[in-house]
Amino acid sequence: MKATRTAYSTSLNAGKHAALVEQARRLGRVRSEVWQRYGSVGGVGSGLTDRQVRDRWLADGTHVRFGVLANAWKETVRDAMADIAANLAAAKVKVRRAITRRTNDPAERKRMFTALAVDRWAEDPFLARQVRKHWKRGRNRTHDQIVVRADQYNTVVDGRGRLWLAVPGLQRRQMVRIPLSTTVAPAGTLRLILRGGRVEVHYQIDASQMRSSQRPCGGRTVGVDKGYTEALTDSDGDRHGTRLGEMLSSESDRLKERNRRRAKLRSIANTAACRGDHAKARRITANNLGTVKRDRQAARHRAGVRTEIFTAVHRVVDKAATVVAEDLTKTFAGRKTLGKNVNRRLAAWTKGVTAEALTNVSERRGSALVHVNAAYTSQTCHRCGRLGRRTGDRFHCTPCGVVWQADVNAAINILQRAGDPDIALHTPYHTVRQILRDRTDRHRARLPVQDSSPAVAERRANHPNRSAMSR
Repeated sequence: MKATRTAYSTSLNAGKHAALVEQARRLGRVRSEVWQRYGSVGGVGSGLTDRQVRDRWLADGTHVRFGVLANAWKETVRDAMADIAANLAAAKVKVRRAITRRTNDPAERKRMFTALAVDRWAEDPFLARQVRKHWKRGRNRTHDQIVVRADQYNTVVDGRGRLWLAVPGLQRRQMVRIPLSTTVAPAGTLRLILRGGRVEVHYQIDASQMRSSQRPCGGRTVGVDKGYTEALTDSDGDRHGTRLGEMLSSESDRLKERNRRRAKLRSIANTAACRGDHAKARRITANNLGTVKRDRQAARHRAGVRTEIFTAVHRVVDKAATVVAEDLTKTFAGRKTLGKNVNRRLAAWTKGVTAEALTNVSERRGSALVHVNAAYTSQTCHRCGRLGRRTGDRFHCTPCGVVWQADVNAAINILQRAGDPDIALHTPYHTVRQILRDRTDRHRARLPVQDSSPAVAERRANHPNRSAMSR
């Protein structure tokens, strides 16, 4: 497994930065051309590869009008085609869920899954509709990146101990030397991102060599629930990443106040420009409405949030050989109408970062990650299995007469859901609710759980549990 590291330029010459900006702008045109021509059904959707695109452009002379070196535009084509393929793969995840909801026949599911995997979905009307529904044509918005192949750059350390990175420029045999703020030379394919007047050099390293990857994992099975005030709450009642909610709330409130002030300054600048005082408008824009400081503050905030979440996941894996969590890639539409402040804070909810951390840390440290269906886990009592009422961080169960901590109750339910034979990962939420009500009715009537009854047998056949733990 690979991990990404970033090195930054220091005291970069203005002329060198301008040359890199021009090269990135031209390579952005290459990316736009790739997305325009091949970002649809007739391109990557038909199995077209980046080498075939390169051969076509060399044959018809398309590459000449970009004005960059051959290795630069070829690596950019490869990178853009990989982005389009990743976009299609993300759409296929939603199509697989649609297949699961459409049919219960194992043979028909297998046929559809196979056709989707080998890119023959256009032959099936249902698959074609679903792919076109979820795979929207994208467009390129990246004009600040340069991809450099591993054999196209070199590094050298000067007499003062500074590390210099030399990358190809716009002209053949013309290298641009970039001073870096690190003494560790980057390796492999590089991605240069021009941001805030400096160069970010992104490269990958072997994750197994990291100290955190060599920490042993625990030996238990633990369920975790994603929260807002804390990153994770496990089924033992322990909270991890307790500073997350404070970090997100304070940053959201700070952005609200800063954007309010910036909007007022922008209004003053627009008014000055309308009455002909363009000098005042330019001064306000140059001195008060810049983006360099804002972008760096946002980058520091994102780095702090990632550190808090990854640290929380590491603490969970310290005691767990198997981590049971909900599928955080699914989208949920809330029914409640929330206030502006709550919506603004929840918009920064780091669900994607938590999903990345769980997958990354579990794979690097050798623990198993099991995804389960989280429908109604926060609205069900883990003791009696009945639906209750959640208010804030409290869960009220009337039959038990107990008030549970809501996140701990949800984490225990997620842990129990891993061995549930009736509720699979992609079981629709309304079916899950009916299963829970059936169990409650049997409990109220003091009937035994009839695992061999025709209704339960049919439901288990229609929704087999496909989690890694059941296998």
